[in-house]
Order: sequence, then C-alpha cells, then structure tokens
Amino acid sequence: MKESEEKQVNETHGFKRQLNLFDSTMIVAGSMIGSGIFIVSAEISRTVGGGGWLLAIWLITGIITVMGALSYGELAGMMPYAGGQYVYLRESLGTFFAFLYGWTLFLVIQTGTIAAVAVAFGKFLGVLIPALSENTKIIDLHSAGFNFSIAATQIVGVLLIIFLTYINTLGIKTGKIVQNIFTVTKIGSLVTIIVVVFIFSSKSSALSLNMSTFFNASWTKIVNGRLVTETLSGLLLFGALGAAMVGSLFSSDAWNNITFIAGEVVNPRKTIPYSLAIGTLLVTALYFITNVAYIMVLPVKGSPDGSDILLRGIQFANTDLVATAAAEVSLGQAGAVVIALLIIISTFGCTNGLILAGARVYYAMAHDRLFFRKMTALNHHKVPAFSLIVQAFWACLLCLSGTYGNLLDYVIFAVLLFYSITIIGLFILRIKNPNAPRPYKAFGYPVIPALYILAALLIAIDLLMLKPTYTWPGLIIVLLGIPVYYIWKKKNTVQI
Repeated sequence: MKESEEKQVNETHGFKRQLNLFDSTMIVAGSMIGSGIFIVSAEISRTVGGGGWLLAIWLITGIITVMGALSYGELAGMMPYAGGQYVYLRESLGTFFAFLYGWTLFLVIQTGTIAAVAVAFGKFLGVLIPALSENTKIIDLHSAGFNFSIAATQIVGVLLIIFLTYINTLGIKTGKIVQNIFTVTKIGSLVTIIVVVFIFSSKSSALSLNMSTFFNASWTKIVNGRLVTETLSGLLLFGALGAAMVGSLFSSDAWNNITFIAGEVVNPRKTIPYSLAIGTLLVTALYFITNVAYIMVLPVKGSPDGSDILLRGIQFANTDLVATAAAEVSLGQAGAVVIALLIIISTFGCTNGLILAGARVYYAMAHDRLFFRKMTALNHHKVPAFSLIVQAFWACLLCLSGTYGNLLDYVIFAVLLFYSITIIGLFILRIKNPNAPRPYKAFGYPVIPALYILAALLIAIDLLMLKPTYTWPGLIIVLLGIPVYYIWKKKNTVQI
C-alpha cells in the first residue's frame, strides 16, 4: 500500500489540520441531528404500533449505527485522507465502486440531504415568521396541465445553502466554529426539553396508557379515507420493523461525514475513530431518551381526526411533529415556538456540517480524474472552494425543484448498500494488506462488522420487498453511474 499511501498524502497536501477531538465529535453529532428526531417517530409508530416497538426501532437503529461507526474506525485510522469513505472503497474494491459511491453522494445523498435540511430550516422559520411559510408562493404557475411552484421556504433554504457555503469557503476554522456553536446549542436545548418533559410527565396519564399496549404490534394506515389497523406477528412483524427503520436510519445517518474531512483533522489516526464512537453513542442515547420522553407525555395510538393533541397521539401528531406535541402538552402554546426554535438551530448546524464535509469527497474524486479537475483546487484559505460552490449549486437546484424529499426516500437502499460494501472492504484489506498500520482495530472484529453487514443487507432486502417505490429508484440512480464512470475514465484527461 506504499504507492497508494504516497498518492493519498499528496492528495491532502495543502489542507490545514485544525480539527481536534471535540471539533470532530461535534461534526459527527451535528451532522446526524437534523429535523428527523422531531418528526419521524409518528411514521414509525404508525408502522409498528405500541411504544415498546417504537423504542425498539430507535434502539436497533442506534446499535446498528454504532456498530458501523466502530467498524469505520479501523479504516479511518489506516487511511486518514480527504474523501474518507470514497478512499476506503477505492483502496479495497477499486475506483469503480468508489466512483459509484461518489456519484450517488453528489447526485442525491449529500446534496439531497443538504436541500431537505435547508428547506426544513425554512419551514420552521416560517412558523415564527408566517410571511416565510410554505403557504407563501414566490412562483406559482398553472397552465395546460403544467404545475410548478416555489414556496418561500425553498427560497430560504437556497439562501441558507449559499450563506453557509460562503462561510465554509473562509476556512476550516470558520466552519468548525459555526459547527461547534450550533451543535452544542442544539444538544443543550434538546436535553433541556427532555428534562422539562420528564418533569411534566408525573402529571400525565399517557405512560400508564402506553404501558397497557406497550408491545402490541400493528400497522395503522388510512385506506380510502378509512383508518385501517393490521395486527402484526411473525414475518409480518419482522418486515414492518425493517420498513419502519427508514426514518430512524435517515435521522441517524451522516455520521461518516467526519471521514470526508480527515485531511483537516489533528492526529486523524486516533481522533477520527474516537470521534465516530463518541458522537454516535451520544446521539443514539439522546434519540432513545427523547422517544422515552415522547411516550411519557403522549399516548402512542391516536386518531387523525382527534380534536386535541392527546387524542391525536404520537401516531397522528399535527404534520407528524411529535416533538411539538410533547412540548405543547408540557409548556402550552409556548412549546410550539420553543420546538420551532430548536429545529431552526438544529437544521442550521446540520446543514453546515453536511456542506463542510461533502465537498472533500468530490475533491478526492477529482484527484483520481473522476470529477472536474478544477475541484482539486484549494483557495487561499486552504479549502476546496470550487468543490463547495458546485455542491451548493446542485443542492440549490434540488431545493427549487422540490424533488429532494423523494430523492432522499429513494436512496436509503443505496446508503445501506454502500455502508455494507465499505465494511466488506475492511475484511478485504485485512487480507490484502495485513501489515498496514492499524492504530485502531475494529471493535469486535470479525463479529461486529459481520453483524453490521448482515443487519444492513437484511433491512435493504426487506425494503426491496415492502417498499419498492423507495428502493428501486435508488438502485437505478446508482446503476446510472456505471456508464458515466466509463465515459469519465475514457475522457479523464479533460480538465474543466
């Protein structure tokens, strides 16, 4: 691996190593915590039923996430270079798989997530400033069957992406300061909300109600305007658990973003593995406790026609905002404002982390002549400014197109697939390069990494069968990268 290591050292030449363990952990946690934890428990509870199964989903998701992060630690210690996961795939399986990952990351995973989180920022800013709500249409065209509109929330999302991209062109130090401030603030705010809800829970009868149906498994949906509940057991329950994890997995994703910016981490061979472990464990614990708080003040089961918060329950919280419902029960109407502020802070910090990290992957691809050569350039602040700008341009287009939500649904299968393939690469590298420096070895190897691969592939197969509208488009997006790869390889001397 000597030649390859020399090449990778050259690739990261010029970056400033300014991220310590705290900074790196804040990037892991800050990139994970967006708006999902405040919303997706509604859909999960509709899919699996009782509060016990809701907590089980978040616990299983957390365990899978931590297992993945612990497995990545070894790869991060071996190859602490800009591009992270892209580099791991290139070294273990070659440029073909690495390119397919980078292609999907740029086309949908990273940019789609940036767009979705930025628009979520706009949506909740609209709660505080109604003129900026999604009901305010900036463009609204309807003609001969053609419908196209752009809401104020989308414009806010675009402006946020532009602003944070500019901030990150000013250097890694500026980007990390923004990340640290907003991640610490949102973690502190979330903990405060949890404490308030727990204090109020002594006055609520929701917990005793939820305990009576704690492990009652059912799939609740509206069919032709009617509420239909299907009891789950055996294989149906197993399938529902996998399908329900779409939301929790997305809410727990992006932990790998710290690997993308390894070229700017101080002592990366140790710092990145530790930050992956600490960050994912921290967020997993926060997510689980948050959901415990939900079931302590809100009944899980509810009605879409419920006249108040408690009758609607977790399942049918208004616009799925479970966190807002829990805060309103505890704090009254002020709770809605508090949660809106918390989500604004959370999505701002999350968007910053995603923008900061993603550009380094395209930088690494460009060094392999698999992306625009200009994306290898660092500005005078020693950051890949052109890569940041191209990323922002595509993310803004996704914001304005309104397709980001569907695209994110589509790629959950691809995300799981690439995580699995990357950890398979861990096994390959143990055989190919047994003597390579490994300052950190994967915890529980080979059992933990193998369990992660098995769990991720089982969920992916489950989604292929139960949610084909989510999975097949995602697979198609990945496969579309195959001809692009060969075209780019053929014309890899073209500089743009």
